Amino acid sequence: MKDVYILGIETSCDETSVSIVKNGSEEIATTVLTQMDTHAKYGGVVPEIASRMHTENITMVLEDALKKANMKVSDVDAIAVTYAPGLLGSLLVGVEFAKVLSFVYNKPLIATHHIAGHIYANNLVKKLEFPLLALVVSGGHTELVLMEDDYKFKVLGTTKDDAIGESFDKVARVLDLPYPGGPNVEKYAALGEPTYNLPKPMNNDELNFSFSGLKSAVINLRHNEEQRGNEIRKYDLARSFQDVAFDQVIRKTRLAIERYDIKRVIVAGGVSASKNLRELMQELCQEMNVDLSIPPMRYCTDNATMIACAAYPQFIRGDFSDLSLRAKSQEYFFKDSN
Repeated sequence: MKDVYILGIETSCDETSVSIVKNGSEEIATTVLTQMDTHAKYGGVVPEIASRMHTENITMVLEDALKKANMKVSDVDAIAVTYAPGLLGSLLVGVEFAKVLSFVYNKPLIATHHIAGHIYANNLVKKLEFPLLALVVSGGHTELVLMEDDYKFKVLGTTKDDAIGESFDKVARVLDLPYPGGPNVEKYAALGEPTYNLPKPMNNDELNFSFSGLKSAVINLRHNEEQRGNEIRKYDLARSFQDVAFDQVIRKTRLAIERYDIKRVIVAGGVSASKNLRELMQELCQEMNVDLSIPPMRYCTDNATMIACAAYPQFIRGDFSDLSLRAKSQEYFFKDSN
């Protein structure tokens, strides 16, 4: 079988990225242009600004990636693009750009889900071997998913309210930490001690998650301390929150490993960039004699490399889209997979 080169495009939030990946597992070239410094001025991503900046940058990012790869668009076998979920305006830039490339160069168009990208980024470490347990931790997702084969998913547990990344961002605002929230909570936590007593959510034998109550406990604690005239020890509160949040993730993952006799675990999503979570997962899997895969840091945050990786199984089975493809701000990835 001849080598397959897929050009991936990712514009779901505030990173403009283009990548070329060979056979779903070998990165040829990637360019990522972040808007983080721009949005930091506003304390978060401003959708209108994000979409305008994607429009300004997408052609330049494509040219840079092609230059790195010493390739032309005509050399690739397909064009893959994130179509959901994300900021609608941002997604539209990537989707319409991909459709133009597909039409002009007569290349198959592949609509790839953002969460699929995070999962298949693990192929850059080593080829996925099934069955496996995927721990999906991001701004919009917290799931334990059993994968029996490519794109075959069984959700074992999911969040009942907030996703873990969302809860980190909300706690960051409570602590008056700058954007991006999650990484700054972790930086503060590294300097603190778990001196605040916070409730343990979902402390039972379910595989579901909950983070809303924990977030509310942090909000109430700060409010009560301020009412009493006490100074908030931000480093300690960040550490106390992070310890309880990650304790829940580790507990539930342990339960799933035991219950389903799991031998392989992968971690996917933006929160997998957390150094603390990576260390905790490594300790857990080493203790339970389970093979663990976590993508390198640069593939945990949004990038087009992961999109091109996830598109490869779609290419193999001929899962192509036509030019009527539409961007979707919300689409639950696992809704039809059980």
